[in-house]
Amino acid sequence: MAGYKPRVITLSKKPKQTFGFYLRVENGEEGHLIRCLEMGGPAELAGMKDGDRILRVNGTFVDECSHSEVVDLVKNSGTSVTFHILDESSYKQAKAQGVNLSNPGSKPVANGVEKHRPKPKLCYLVKSSSSFGFSIRSVEGERGLFMTEVTPGGTAERAGVRLNDRLVEINGENVENITHEGAVDKIRRAGSHVMFLLVDEETDKFYQKTHAKIGSWLATTKYLPREPRIINITKGSDGYGFTLREEPNQAGHFIRDIERGSSAEKARLKEMDRLVAVDGRDVESCRHEEVVDRIKQSGNKCCLLVVDKDTDQVYKLGKVSPLLFLEEMNDSNSPPSYTEAVNLPIPTRSSTPVPERKEELRPKLCKLEKTSDGFGFHLNSIQGVCGHYLQNVVKGGVADKVGMEDDDIVVEVNGVNVEQSHHDDVVKIIQGSGNYLEMLVAKRSVYDKLKAQGVPITRQLLGETSYAQVHSAKTPEASKRERLDEEEEARPTTPTEPERQRNSSVSSSSSAESVDERL
Repeated sequence: MAGYKPRVITLSKKPKQTFGFYLRVENGEEGHLIRCLEMGGPAELAGMKDGDRILRVNGTFVDECSHSEVVDLVKNSGTSVTFHILDESSYKQAKAQGVNLSNPGSKPVANGVEKHRPKPKLCYLVKSSSSFGFSIRSVEGERGLFMTEVTPGGTAERAGVRLNDRLVEINGENVENITHEGAVDKIRRAGSHVMFLLVDEETDKFYQKTHAKIGSWLATTKYLPREPRIINITKGSDGYGFTLREEPNQAGHFIRDIERGSSAEKARLKEMDRLVAVDGRDVESCRHEEVVDRIKQSGNKCCLLVVDKDTDQVYKLGKVSPLLFLEEMNDSNSPPSYTEAVNLPIPTRSSTPVPERKEELRPKLCKLEKTSDGFGFHLNSIQGVCGHYLQNVVKGGVADKVGMEDDDIVVEVNGVNVEQSHHDDVVKIIQGSGNYLEMLVAKRSVYDKLKAQGVPITRQLLGETSYAQVHSAKTPEASKRERLDEEEEARPTTPTEPERQRNSSVSSSSSAESVDERL
């Protein structure tokens, strides 16, 4: 596995100014996190991202330091400071794999030669007759539960279980610290299907030595009975020939209405395949419109990772994403064993940049009706700088449903232009609106381009397509249909967290969940 290379970022500021970010430690998260970047501040302009982890301050390794020690190092730097930064995804992977972040380029070695990193294994068992074909043993004073009496040729052995494998998870739940009786009870309650995460003796010793946590995100999927499918598809004269939908009461994006003789049929897409990734990029948590855009931006060729219903159920039982399969293929660089991917490259998350789409220079008029969870966004501003922007738009909340996005610039509130208004005054207008609110907002890129052209941002720029439909708990979301082919069904309401009032001029705060410091 390639080493992790931090980014080196030097920030400078004027006296009495800040570097434009908060440094946080959060419950359930490792490391010193970059949060709440101020738009246009030194940190944001230098390329820092939300969730980045600070590894070094002026050359000092700080990943194992306390929050207050790191804050002091930054504050004592004066008006200039140099950071070594690692992005959130790389940081979590490095931690999970036991990488020494004080020397992140290092790889596990044996006798000076790079050694292949052993992996835990996911094993899916379907009970035959009355038995899975194994027993569990535990030894007093010894940590863990181990597989024993594995029946030769039985269900467990065929699923990849081997004698003396240590049990780590049952159906995605860690069981390393539960009793023998508790584990047996979980297996019995699982019924006729169960997913284990196991480590053999070699793998177990490796992770104990590196002090790394073992989890399903590290596992090999080679023992699982079903595989996701990689579909390479070329657009025909009538498009790809399928519809993309969100189905009622089912999470995800599904392939529907495959046309006979179309590119989709020839590529072996199936009705109700669930779409997991587009060109190697995860779309499971994306909104429908974002997935559609990714497919369109692929041009005339697209690579889809999909799972049918049975495969989906296998992965869901272990609480793992089918992307694990794709990641393992990328790591091994081994040729695929299935027809759809022959002679075609497997794209990675660092694949060719998507061509930029031409942007319409229009604001958005959004009408919101408050639910019990509020409007579903925070209003932020930068102290001493005119302008207000949206942050923490809650996925599935009212603001999200009408098309508002993080970093949208607020132009009008209830017909009143607020571009030059004080932050507190804008908050009062919103709070005084009751249950109904109308806002004219613009994407930051649109706002900046219109301002550069000297164009006033008013409702006169609106066309009918720019009007965002009102959504509320009482108003079902209208269906939309757009052929790429794609279709959006009415999405079920997603529970959202309560809206939190936030004033960005607050310099620091703390709670049971997190501690942060504005820097």
